[in-house]
Amino acid sequence: MKTISILIPVFNEEKTLVTVLDMVANADTLGLTKELIIVDDGSSDRTREILAGLDAEKYHAKIYYHDKNQGKGAALRTAQGHAEGDLIMIQDADLEYDPKEYPELLKPILEGRADVVYGSRLCGGKPIRAFKITHLLGNKFLSLVTNILYNATLTDMETCYKVFKKEVFKKVKIKCDRFDFEPEITAKVLKQGVRLYELPISYYGRDYDEGKKITWKDGIWAICALIRFRFSD
Repeated sequence: MKTISILIPVFNEEKTLVTVLDMVANADTLGLTKELIIVDDGSSDRTREILAGLDAEKYHAKIYYHDKNQGKGAALRTAQGHAEGDLIMIQDADLEYDPKEYPELLKPILEGRADVVYGSRLCGGKPIRAFKITHLLGNKFLSLVTNILYNATLTDMETCYKVFKKEVFKKVKIKCDRFDFEPEITAKVLKQGVRLYELPISYYGRDYDEGKKITWKDGIWAICALIRFRFSD
């Protein structure tokens, strides 16, 4: 394995985008060459302007634009089509997740122990900003539904940090446009029967007044997706 594609969906992240890209560029990937696949999902703030002025060569980045906002799943579908790395991982464009933890997430795959690694915010042992109780219960419930339907033991199905071997991720045909892509990807990965590991990660979560976008409605869509993809593709 020589390269890693880091997929970065972006929507209205003018305040954090450059900081995150610098953190990703400086992150240790255990000898893997990074390529950044950035997809702007129809931002209405200065995000597109920032990306247009970005030194793509400096960041080893490929940048793509959606004419209108379609959702995070749609942005990842676009990114997936352009990812060429031996490993593929997802990185949000906010500051909720820390790229300094890449080595821990990559190690099980590089050592031949895992095909997929999830970074769990609920395993313990790492700094975690206190959740709203509704977010915590919603997350736990979605993970419980996932485990019942797919005979798994995940603690944090909705985590952003997911790392895949290329051959695993490329088999996942992303159909969901919004945040229900999370259960869709998890469902389609678990149905492949791969070796999936979880590791604790830090979580510096945002509140809604700080730019958080997911709502309770996305939880309803997530449950529907879990049931749908249990019995179909």
